[in-house]
Amino acid sequence: MYKLLLCWRYLLTRYLALACVVSVMLGVATLIVVNAVMGGFATKLMSRIRGLQSDIIIEHRSYDGMENYPQKMALVKEILGDEVAVVSPVIETFALLRFNLQRYYDVIQRPVRVIGIDPALKSEAGVFKTALQNPAHRERPESAFEVDLQLLRQHRSNYFNSPLPGGSNAAGPAPRFPDSEAFPGVPAALDLPPVDPATPPPEEMRVFGAVVGWGIATYRHSKAHVGDAQKDIAVLSPGDEITLLFVSSGIGSDGDTSVGVSRPMPARFIVTDLFRCDMSEIDSNIIFIDIKDMQRLRGIPGRATSLQVRLTDGPHDTAALVAKLRAHFPQGLYLVNTWMERQGMLISAIAIERAILNVLLFLIIAVAGFGILAIFSMIVIEKTRDIGILKSLGASSQGVMGIFLGYGLLLGLIGAGLGTALGITITLYINEIELFIAQATGQEIFPRDVYYFDKIPTELDLLNVVGVNVGAMLIAVGASVIPALRAALLQPVRALRFD
Repeated sequence: MYKLLLCWRYLLTRYLALACVVSVMLGVATLIVVNAVMGGFATKLMSRIRGLQSDIIIEHRSYDGMENYPQKMALVKEILGDEVAVVSPVIETFALLRFNLQRYYDVIQRPVRVIGIDPALKSEAGVFKTALQNPAHRERPESAFEVDLQLLRQHRSNYFNSPLPGGSNAAGPAPRFPDSEAFPGVPAALDLPPVDPATPPPEEMRVFGAVVGWGIATYRHSKAHVGDAQKDIAVLSPGDEITLLFVSSGIGSDGDTSVGVSRPMPARFIVTDLFRCDMSEIDSNIIFIDIKDMQRLRGIPGRATSLQVRLTDGPHDTAALVAKLRAHFPQGLYLVNTWMERQGMLISAIAIERAILNVLLFLIIAVAGFGILAIFSMIVIEKTRDIGILKSLGASSQGVMGIFLGYGLLLGLIGAGLGTALGITITLYINEIELFIAQATGQEIFPRDVYYFDKIPTELDLLNVVGVNVGAMLIAVGASVIPALRAALLQPVRALRFD
């Protein structure tokens, strides 16, 4: 009992020890907040990547893709059985995007990734449905690429500001628009008959629809803050027209591979919706179109470059499933990997970054440990006579050592406890704190032109919090070992004669 009483007395009378408590508290709080933010970013990033690529990807090595992909989809379902939820065919390629900046003469050109998908299947295999901005398309994702007459009317209004069939709008000068060239198979979107908008357009008037990434269609104002009502400035919106320049395949329309001639293939599209997954690297580089349109434009009928396999909810032996698929899909022609294997370098980089950051932040607590070592050494020198009196009254060396070890543990417990409370509080209210600092200083801490998040993502991990607390207490106790040993080894007679 005397050990606890002495530890508590030293804590109350030695105000210098409070500096060690504050150091431990700040170190623990910093580690908790940083790990929560990095965990939130990593989780959101991984969920978006997994949502775009699904659990297992079967990719054909050829740019022309695999033929008879419906048969291969059936084979995948047969191999995996009840463990597969959906198999989605995908054609992915690069293209040159061109569009007129709204109501200006400037033409914007930039490279993009174009992904041809089956919207109904892709919605079941990933985040496509939830990332669409039009609520009607989220309810019916299979209609995401449909270009109805109402959208064509909006297209004409956006670009030509002229009276519409069946309606009217403010007249004005029509800007020049470099679309005079006629692309094969793509009818002009302007020759609209005056019919009811509810009537679907005839097949010969069909135009291609595209879902454009949010980062392509908008840009973030450089001084935008989270509290601003208008942060993103639109350069594309539904009804606008874009041109994509592909490289066609050397396969003939009848599947004949002897044609062997690749050529540029431009095609005009109407923007039907915007895709926003809140990752600027994805949103600013991706455009979705219907896989049938992609097959027709690239001249690869009945082909897909990859199959994305979404597994059912629950635990799976993914490695075993991949091994089964690799046995049926020759390695010379196909790459069969999980989404984590495809993103191995990114995942490893995040893990290494978190590990290094944790080591560096633990140095803050280590500084507190050296403070504890210095303070305890001073206490041992100051209390040498008191230690001699305790030993002469029957206190054992282990008891004296326990006083200082208990003192170190008490400092660690109090500092870690306060740090945990502070760290969790900051994590829970980090967005409110960030908003307050941004409004007070005019300097945004969290650049939303990079991440496009409206909120800083956080994820509290109980095991991580416990690990940080245990580490802090071990450092505090470890720093008190040397002074405790010195006090325990003092001889009573020499201690009483100490002046």
